[in-house]
Amino acid sequence: FNVDQDVADIYSQAKQKGKALESEWQSLFGKYQAAFPDLAKELERRMKGEAVHAWREVLPTYKPTDAPKSTRALSQICIQKLAPLLPEFIGGSADLNPSTLTYMECSPDFQPEGLIKGASFAGRNIRFGVREHAMAAVCNGLSAFGGIIPYCSTFLNFIQYCLPAVRLSALSRHGVIYIMTHDSIGLGEDGPTHQPIAAMAQIRATPHIIDIRPADGNETSGAYVIALQERDRPSVLALCRQDIPQLPGSSAESVAMGAYTLVDHAGEGKAADVILIGSGSETHLCVNAAAELAKAGVNARVVSMPSHRLFGEQPVEYREKVLLTGVPVLSVEASSTYGWSQFAHAHIGMEGFGTSGPAPKVFEKFGFTADNIANKAKALIAFYKSKNHPVPDLVHVPKL
Repeated sequence: FNVDQDVADIYSQAKQKGKALESEWQSLFGKYQAAFPDLAKELERRMKGEAVHAWREVLPTYKPTDAPKSTRALSQICIQKLAPLLPEFIGGSADLNPSTLTYMECSPDFQPEGLIKGASFAGRNIRFGVREHAMAAVCNGLSAFGGIIPYCSTFLNFIQYCLPAVRLSALSRHGVIYIMTHDSIGLGEDGPTHQPIAAMAQIRATPHIIDIRPADGNETSGAYVIALQERDRPSVLALCRQDIPQLPGSSAESVAMGAYTLVDHAGEGKAADVILIGSGSETHLCVNAAAELAKAGVNARVVSMPSHRLFGEQPVEYREKVLLTGVPVLSVEASSTYGWSQFAHAHIGMEGFGTSGPAPKVFEKFGFTADNIANKAKALIAFYKSKNHPVPDLVHVPKL
């Protein structure tokens, strides 16, 4: 391109002005370092993104004998463990702290002193109000400034109010943590206005966003490890309202793989008859369905898939160990089935809006029960046997 000299001169002046301003700032920071060495060191640490504590070690682990809890409550435990060790962890909710459980007990509110009891601008809890889009946009700004790990929270269905800012998080590589609760029809009586159907599909379709829908306490801890260490990609943690059991075979470390084998009734060295993939609060239903199938002589493998994005990023060698060639796969998620065809041959999901009612009744109405999963798995096996069609390979597909 031809750049006129007068334009080049203006930009050259701006460059020199920038150098002068940077030099002035560095001089000011040098004086600050001399006057407040500890605070200056802390600021430098935060701006470099260096951890001061072994924060991963405080995240809880769970056994199958531990009490069932909702993943929003398990998330709350993680937040309370992490917040004292990560002073750069700052955020809040869109007027939903009692429901999303995202208030840090170790810090006061970020408000002018005297406005409410204990508040000050040293506080790290931000009350965003019912301003979902503004909330997400503010978190982008905090991330862009640097030295801050911002998070924000609302119900998963209401992330749709945030989507322009969420898309900008992904596009601009801001490591905002979106803590989204009430993540399916399992939220119950609030009904279709609050029950997300297409939200996860939208999130998963957006480049650079890490989707994480944990299935129990261990996976929730693993979700926070991923979200906190990924500083150039936003994460969406989709958390359930209803209590769910702690699963045998789950682990925080396996979340990083996106999907992993939780239970395999075929045994070592033998191929399963069918694979059941569960996500989030539906995973334990797959575990129960696999147990029912075993009684009928059908060997099922249960795969937990907390993250489509992370599993898709794994090497072929790993993915083919999880999704066995020649074995039919049934996905189970109380959400839209859109996007699941890359991982499963058939699906139990939502084809329309939900309904109002107690969570167990709503799940039963839409087929999210161990019995229905087992029956659909048998039908899937029978389909490929009766049609004499080879089971399509889900892993070895061309990428042109």
